[in-house]
Amino acid sequence: MSSHVAVLMGGWSSERPVSLSSGKACADALEAEGFRVTRVDVDRHVATVLSEIKPDVVFNALHGPFGEDGCVQGILEVLGIPYTHSGVLASALAMDKPRAKDVMKAAGIPVADGIQISRLEAAKAHVMAPPYVVKPPNEGSTFGVFIVNEDATHPPQQLFADDWPYGETVMVERYVAGRELTCAVRNNEAFDIIDIVPESGFYDYHAKYAPGGSRHILPAQISPNIYQNVQMLAVRAHQALGCRGVSRADFRYDDSLEGMDGVICLEVNTQPGMTPTSLVPDMAAYAGMSFGELVRWMVEDASCGR
Repeated sequence: MSSHVAVLMGGWSSERPVSLSSGKACADALEAEGFRVTRVDVDRHVATVLSEIKPDVVFNALHGPFGEDGCVQGILEVLGIPYTHSGVLASALAMDKPRAKDVMKAAGIPVADGIQISRLEAAKAHVMAPPYVVKPPNEGSTFGVFIVNEDATHPPQQLFADDWPYGETVMVERYVAGRELTCAVRNNEAFDIIDIVPESGFYDYHAKYAPGGSRHILPAQISPNIYQNVQMLAVRAHQALGCRGVSRADFRYDDSLEGMDGVICLEVNTQPGMTPTSLVPDMAAYAGMSFGELVRWMVEDASCGR
């Protein structure tokens, strides 16, 4: 057994607080499983730190840019340290939402129509008929996401802000009504599906991470045909993007439409949250896998060249 695990957490993306929470939960669980754990709050010197502590394995609990987009994965490949989750290419691809959508569409996975455009152009006038969604092309945890309703007279004016932190391009996508479904994949097999019901509004940062922010209905109460098809699409997306270990695919499902017409894949997360309110631990528990068993499996699955 690889006895010394470095848990990477924190970092400097907007998802730092989520990563610290994920990292703490995973580190605590790994210690309870008998591993020697070093907790690393990641900064720009992470390669030096890892060279000094010489872990057998890295558990990557980073979220967002640098930790989830292939950058830290590349460092780990250079250092030759086996690590959890997806490799360099899959991480970079899944984080670049427009390119990920192109790959998924080519694999027969339904995605929302959309365009990539400069944020200032998107702020001047509607670039598609409302309702639509504006979001950064490579952020997570719904940072920088705006839903533009049918009656909106103009786009979100926050896009004009001088201190806009999410880059100069945005994605504008057709708004897909309906339920929020999510399905994790482990080792190319789908877990059961969760229907996420936010207590108010949409599944934003608060709904994701605040206790009681949303209800997780597991298993989702949808027809068996839709259920099996969503699981199949989650596995197909995982494979099309080249993911490894655990990933999570998020869907919208408009049940007013017939059959699979209402199912759209929004994105694939290669570093799903592992906080106490997160979705993947819920799905694993429903499958009879404790949180400790899940993180142990992820460590045992770690490798380079992913």
